[in-house]
Amino acid sequence: MHTLLVTLLVIVSIALIVLVLLQSGKSAGLSGAISGGAEQLFGKQKARGIDLVLHRATIVVSVLFFLLTIGVIIL
Repeated sequence: MHTLLVTLLVIVSIALIVLVLLQSGKSAGLSGAISGGAEQLFGKQKARGIDLVLHRATIVVSVLFFLLTIGVIIL
């Protein structure tokens, strides 16, 4: 059981790393900080299409990562 959880934890860790690296950056330096404030003020949503899917998948995989980590610690 312990070996199965550790193997799943490694697979989920790699998936989490890949999902985070695939997401687009939220800002582009100083110009991103200035325009980012304006976008929030006027209500522009940046997370559309694939960005939204990647965001939700990252949340699901991160929750699974924490649950597997707690499972490995308990065993």
